[in-house]
Amino acid sequence: MKISGVDLLDLKKEYGTPLYIFDASHIKRNIDGYLNNFKSNQFETEVLFASKAFNVKEMIRILIEKGMSLDCVSKGELYTALKVGFDPKKVYYHGNNKSREEIEYIISNGVGTIVCDNLQELELIDVIANELNKDVNVMFRMNVGVDAHTHKFIITAHVDSKFGVLHDSEDYKKIREVLAKSKHIKFVGFHSHIGSQIFDLNAFKSAAERLVGYCKDFDYPLVLNLGGGYGVHYTNDDKPIPFDIVSKTLIKTVEDEINKQNIKIKKLAIEPGRSIVAEAGYTLYTVGFTKKTPNKEYYFIDGGMTDNIRPALYQAKYDATIVGKENEKKDHIVTIAGKCCESGDLIIEGIALPKAESGDLLLTYTTGAYGYSMSSNYNKALTPAVVFVEDGKPKLAVRRMTYDELIEREL
Repeated sequence: MKISGVDLLDLKKEYGTPLYIFDASHIKRNIDGYLNNFKSNQFETEVLFASKAFNVKEMIRILIEKGMSLDCVSKGELYTALKVGFDPKKVYYHGNNKSREEIEYIISNGVGTIVCDNLQELELIDVIANELNKDVNVMFRMNVGVDAHTHKFIITAHVDSKFGVLHDSEDYKKIREVLAKSKHIKFVGFHSHIGSQIFDLNAFKSAAERLVGYCKDFDYPLVLNLGGGYGVHYTNDDKPIPFDIVSKTLIKTVEDEINKQNIKIKKLAIEPGRSIVAEAGYTLYTVGFTKKTPNKEYYFIDGGMTDNIRPALYQAKYDATIVGKENEKKDHIVTIAGKCCESGDLIIEGIALPKAESGDLLLTYTTGAYGYSMSSNYNKALTPAVVFVEDGKPKLAVRRMTYDELIEREL
């Protein structure tokens, strides 16, 4: 079995398992899918990559090549981007609890836009901007109250969410007062993000319409950032919306709404992350032991929740195959279990696969988003390597952690 012309057996020999594999050409096609379709004749457009999904140097280099902008939510994500020469002016910096150190770092490095999350943060930004005597572009994250139909842990716009400000709140009134008095803060627009792995375009349309309405509070054209959260294909139960339909629907929704309300906006932005890298990523494991219980059959793999926490965290579903046995009869209903000392360390439950032997390779699909970025060293597991493949050639992007590196910070 090959990915982008690279044989998985060769990757196993060269880099070992568990192994994160990214199809670079697939990533680039996905990026192009947004860049080519998210366009308007009435306002500027901008596509950001939500780097929390997958932030490594090689990924940032692809974004530079494609002319993308970037969404960062931590100093570490921003630091990584700057280290490979990403233009800080094309960065939008998010987060609900930015520290003084972070804000100083953001402003000092010339980050293009801070997406402010609450009143206290805005007040701190104002103080630091005055201390540094630097002007700062600020958007405000609004809680638009659109309850997306997804897992409760990845819904971000219900009224009690930790993210954003409600338009009719007392805090929003005070925010406008701070903005009116500030010497260095330039308010540039509104941001919203209603959740992740969403398949209902009506939810995005409702959020966009509400965000447009908020523009009436200011007498100059603003930037609107609609966030991301577009669903991808993990299993056959998922019906993702194609890039062109997502892009054109959001553009038309905002165009119709600004014309209806007689409002002009400067720019419309979106922040896809998962939908750019998820389906372009795979995780390769080696099967160890197998086990039968009265009610289950297990295939044990050499990774688990340390390289993919999503099934344990919010019951995420995945598909997989036994490498080299793709065409064999799938007559075993099995649970794929990891090697962590946790009963909940299950990657897939109830999947139909061929009979596996010790030493077989198991490939899980759609692990490009939030696999590597949420990995951990629980049970002192080593972080797997990351390899990009393209046109028959592998490129090591992150080498496998060593045991010396695992404990190098311990005294």
